[in-house]
Amino acid sequence: MPIVPARLEHSAEGVPYSSAFDDIYHASDGGLGQARHVFLAGNGLPRRWQGREHFVVLETGFGLGLNFLATWAAWREDPSRCTRLHFVSCELHPFTREDLACLQARWPELGALAAQLQAQWPALTPGVHRLHLDEGRVMLTLYLGDARDGLAQLVARADAFYLDGFAPAKNPELWSPRIFHLLAGLAAPGATLATWSVAGEVRNGLRHAGFELEKVPGFASKRQMLRGRLVHGRGQLERSAGAPEAARHALVIGAGLAGCSIAERLAERGWTVELIERATGPASGASGNLAGVLRPLPSLDDNRMSRLTRAGTLHGWAHIARLRARGVHVRAEACGVLHLARDGAQEAKMRAVAERLAMPEAHLRYLTAGEAADLAGCAVAAGGWWFADSGWVQPPSLCAANLAAAGPRLRTLFGQAVSRLERHADLWQAMDAAGRCIAAAPVAILAAGVGVRELIGAERLPVVSARGQVSLLPADAASPPRVVVCRGGYVSPEIDGLRCAGATFDVNDEDPALHAADHAENLARLEAMLPGFTRALGTVPLQGRVGFRPASPDRLPMVGALPQVGVTHANEGLAGLARQPGLHVLSGYGARGLVWSALAAEALASALSGEPLPLERELWDALDPGRFLLRPARQGAIRE
Repeated sequence: MPIVPARLEHSAEGVPYSSAFDDIYHASDGGLGQARHVFLAGNGLPRRWQGREHFVVLETGFGLGLNFLATWAAWREDPSRCTRLHFVSCELHPFTREDLACLQARWPELGALAAQLQAQWPALTPGVHRLHLDEGRVMLTLYLGDARDGLAQLVARADAFYLDGFAPAKNPELWSPRIFHLLAGLAAPGATLATWSVAGEVRNGLRHAGFELEKVPGFASKRQMLRGRLVHGRGQLERSAGAPEAARHALVIGAGLAGCSIAERLAERGWTVELIERATGPASGASGNLAGVLRPLPSLDDNRMSRLTRAGTLHGWAHIARLRARGVHVRAEACGVLHLARDGAQEAKMRAVAERLAMPEAHLRYLTAGEAADLAGCAVAAGGWWFADSGWVQPPSLCAANLAAAGPRLRTLFGQAVSRLERHADLWQAMDAAGRCIAAAPVAILAAGVGVRELIGAERLPVVSARGQVSLLPADAASPPRVVVCRGGYVSPEIDGLRCAGATFDVNDEDPALHAADHAENLARLEAMLPGFTRALGTVPLQGRVGFRPASPDRLPMVGALPQVGVTHANEGLAGLARQPGLHVLSGYGARGLVWSALAAEALASALSGEPLPLERELWDALDPGRFLLRPARQGAIRE
C-alpha cells in the first residue's frame, strides 16, 4: 500500500490537527509537557534506563515526532543514561520532511535534535527505516504503514511502551485488542506502558492482553492517565537474543563488502573485531570493481525481492552519507539510474508498477524513451524506470571507509588464510593450513564470499560461485551517459577516464582470465541499451576484471546463525532448527553486494547485540540460511 503523507493542518486554537481523523496531535495544553509527563514519567524514565547497555522504547504513533525528541533530549541530559537508546515507532501517515520541519519549529529548545532528525528523514516508502542519530548512540526504527501490520512484523523486545495516537473514538484500530496483544508479544520482562487515554475499552483490552494497570494523575486539564506493567514479557528475538556483553568479541573471515560492513557495525556497538583476510588488503575479490550499482528492483506485487532491494538501497545510501559525515571518504555518486525496458510489453508493465507502487518521485518514476534520453544525454532503446536517488558506488572505497570508521576496536589480519574453523572451550578458532590458530573469539562470522564453501560445506549452505566479468571502456570526462543505465547489464558514467560495462553471470566457471567472448557479450548488451554507442569504441583492446560472487538458489542473501544439519523439530519451521553456537554467515549476495551489504550487516549486528532489527520479521526470515534445509534448493534455480 502506498504511503499517503499527512496534511499540514491546525485547529482553530493553533494545535496541529488531522482532518482525516478529526482530532489534534497533542494536548492543547502543550505537546512537550504531555510527552514529558505522560510518556517519560509514566514509564519511570529516565530512571529505568540508567546503567543499561541499551533501552528500547516502542511507540504506536510517531505523529510529529515530539515524544521521540522529548525522549532523546531527556536521554542526552541524563549523565547516567544507557549506552544506546532505541526508539521504535509506527506511522501510517508520516509528514514530509518540509512539513515536519515546520511543525517541529514550535519547540526551539529541541531545534538541534530536530535538525538531525529532519536531515535523515527517510523517503516515504512502506516498511522499516532505521535512522542513526547522535553519532549512532540513538537509533530510530520507524515502520511506515499500518501499525497492525508493523507490530506483527517488528522483531524487538521493548522496555517501555508509549501508547499514543488519535483518540480511540476517532481511530479505534490503533486501540484494538489485536494491537494490545501484539504489544504484549513485543514486551521485555518488566516492560511498562503509559498513555493519556483511560477509556474503558482501552483498560479492558490491555488487561486482557496481560498488562497490570493503574490510573494516575494526568497532564494539565486531563484529570487521569494510565500506566501499566507486563511482568512476563515474551519479546520476539528468538533466534537472535544477543551475545552477553562479556562475549562481544567476534572473528570476521573475509574483507570484502560483507566482512568490512559487519566489522564496522559491530565495532560501533563496542564489539572487539578481528578481521581475517587471505589477501594483502580488503576488496581483493568480487568487491574490487571500479564501480557497481546501488538501486532497487521494484515489482508489481511488491514481493520480498522488491522490498529487500528497496530497503537495502535506501539503507546503503544512508550509510554512505553517515560515513561521509564522519569525515570518511567514499567514492560514490547518486547520479540516478535508468532501468530500460527490454521490449514494449515490459515497458507497459514498468509503467504499471510505477503507478501501482506510487513511490515518491525522487525514488521511482516511469519515463518515456524521450525523457530517458534527455537524462542520459544520448539515445536509448526504450523508456523505463528512473531511480533519481540511486547511482554508482566504488566497492573498494566503501570497504576502506568501513574499516577506517571501525576505529581501534578493529584488528585486521591480512595475508592470513583460514583453512578450517574449530570450536574449543566456547571459542571459535580460525586455523591456518599448518594448524596454527590465527585468532579466536566466542563469535565467528563467515563473510569470505565463495570461500565459505571450503569452511562449512555445501550441505549446510548451498552457495555457488558465479563468475562475473566487467569490461572497462575508455571514456572522456562528462561524456554520456551521464547516469547509470541498466537493461540486462549496466553501464556507468565516466570514472577516472573509464566506464564499467557488464557484467556476465556464469555459474561454476572458475576461470580467472578475461574472456574475449564475455567482452563481446558486455558490448552487445551495451549496444542494445544505447543504440550506436559502441561504434565510437573502435577496435581499442578492452580492459576488464573478473570476480567470483557467492550466489544462492533464490537470489536472496544468507544472513544469520548457521543451522546444524539434520537437527530439526518437526512443524516448527525456522524456529525448530538447531544452530551452531556463535557461528554466523553473510553470503549469497550474488551481483547485489552493494545492495545487501549495509542492511545485512546492520541486521546481523542488531541480532547479535540483542537489539531491534532494521527490517520486518518476514524479510529477516527470508534471509535465514536455514531456509534451504526446510525447502531444499531446486537444481538450476540460480540466475540473475
